[in-house]
Amino acid sequence: MANVTLIGEKQAKKGNEFIYFGPLPECRDCKVKTVCFNLEEGRTYRVTEVRSMHHNCKIYEEGVRAIEFEKLDLKLAVDSKQAVENNEVIFEGELCENRNCKFFKICFPSGLKSGEKYLILTVGEEIDCVLGKDLKEVKV
Repeated sequence: MANVTLIGEKQAKKGNEFIYFGPLPECRDCKVKTVCFNLEEGRTYRVTEVRSMHHNCKIYEEGVRAIEFEKLDLKLAVDSKQAVENNEVIFEGELCENRNCKFFKICFPSGLKSGEKYLILTVGEEIDCVLGKDLKEVKV
C-alpha cells in the first residue's frame, strides 16, 4: 500500500524532496488535515507519484495535490566507535564552529532532534574532519 499525503500544487512533482515541518494552526478546522498530517515532523521525503486528486487549501494559493511518497534515510556523522549497524545513537546536536565545512550538513542534518535516539542502518565512509574528530558517515 502506498504512502499518500497532500502537498502544495507547485511542490507536487515526481522526484521532488521536501521536509515536513509540522501542522500549522490555520489547518485546525480543515476537513482533509489528517491526510496532510500523516508525516513525521523534521523528516525528509521524496515524491514518488503524483495523483490526480486536488483540494483547495487556505495555505497554498493553488491548492494541494495528493502524492505518493517515500521516507528518506538521513545521513549523520557519528563517532567511529559508535558507527555499527543496528546500533542506537543519540543525536547530541552540538554546534560545530566550522559552518563552511563540506560535512556540516552531515554533522547537523535537518530533521534530527537533539537528544533523540536513532538506529544506524548502514555505515559509510570515514569523514575527514578538519577539527580532528574520528567520525564516520552513517544512515539512520
